[in-house]
Amino acid sequence: MITPHPQILRALLSRYAKARVQLVEDDTAANRRLLEDVAYTLCVTTGTREIKDALATAERLLAAEPSPTGIRPAPGQEQADQTLVA
Repeated sequence: MITPHPQILRALLSRYAKARVQLVEDDTAANRRLLEDVAYTLCVTTGTREIKDALATAERLLAAEPSPTGIRPAPGQEQADQTLVA
């Protein structure tokens, strides 16, 4: 599998989170389709078939990337506030 660039993964995770919030706030066909499109893109980008697998893979790939500041979170604090649940 080709490993996606961390910036692309972060952008897709952000789009997914925003689409989920938007759907909760306004459950329309257009918002459902937006969430489906972003979920599909995340799955394709991570080489998975299910969104929960795509989210887990994206988080794993991002956790393996060196921090831009060179500072890593303390053990057990990785992604603590950023975990997205499908």
